[in-house]
Amino acid sequence: MRSRKIASLGRVLGLAACLVALPLTLQAQEYQSLERRSLDQVVAVVNDGVIMQSELEERLQQVQRQAEEQGGSLPTGVNLRRQVLERMVVEELQLQMARDANLSVDDTELNRQLRSIAESNGMSLDAFADRLEADGMSLGQVREQVRREMLIRQVQQRQVGGRVSISDRDVERLLAQQAPGGPTEQAVIEENRARHILIGMTPNRDESQARAMANDIRRRLQQGESFAALAQEMSDDQGSALNGGELGWLRPGQTVPAFEEAMNELPLNQVSEPVRSQFGYHLIEVLERRRQDVTQESQREQVRQAMFQRRASEALEGWIQEIRSQAYVDIRL
Repeated sequence: MRSRKIASLGRVLGLAACLVALPLTLQAQEYQSLERRSLDQVVAVVNDGVIMQSELEERLQQVQRQAEEQGGSLPTGVNLRRQVLERMVVEELQLQMARDANLSVDDTELNRQLRSIAESNGMSLDAFADRLEADGMSLGQVREQVRREMLIRQVQQRQVGGRVSISDRDVERLLAQQAPGGPTEQAVIEENRARHILIGMTPNRDESQARAMANDIRRRLQQGESFAALAQEMSDDQGSALNGGELGWLRPGQTVPAFEEAMNELPLNQVSEPVRSQFGYHLIEVLERRRQDVTQESQREQVRQAMFQRRASEALEGWIQEIRSQAYVDIRL
């Protein structure tokens, strides 16, 4: 015991001697480095990556904040820390797979997703950033979190999507079990045949310029210029522009909410005011409307979606257990 104490003391004295020999500025830098290492430490090694204590603490704060907002309850103490860390380990494994596969998230798509999140909360992107700051977060942090989630989704779709298949026979069998006598409720929907011209925001065109451009195109349409010709020339929706802006028959839920709401309120053959969505500004014209009985089709699709979600969830859980068991993971809590 005495020899171990002396050896330990010798190491301390040796370190002190080194510090004395260093200039004061280097001593301060070394002390700050040691202090940082003492404040932060590795809590998990995941293959060739690590999860730091500071990252775990940040995630714990997010989880607790979300639980408070939703009125939910959480495990306490060590159990919560272990559950959150395990979730972070699984995320890190999937992000490593994304890096190995050279997957990436397009900045335009990422910005669109952030704008969509803000709009789903009834806020502009600026108001959303202010709200995050008030909650102790930044738009940059959320942007990085969304980017990670989008990468993980890509990995899951690649790895799990192909493992799930739903046949027509599966659907018919479940339908027969649920409603042996056939459909009990009629489903009738209203469809719109519409066309649009989209003016999006670009690095060289801000929102006010896009809105002004859309208003100018609407004025030209009112003066008699061809909708199809202007769509081909001006629309940023390349998929429909070549077809004169035609979108075909649209069912409820096939377009973003702002577009669908404006389309449903439009009289036939009238061009809308510029309609703002996460994609930019739309000029919409409804050419026809019809009602469709989709009772059986709707039931089949609902059953197919329910079966897919259940099987995909089971496949995802099995795949996660698989990659977790194959990885090198060292938990250091």
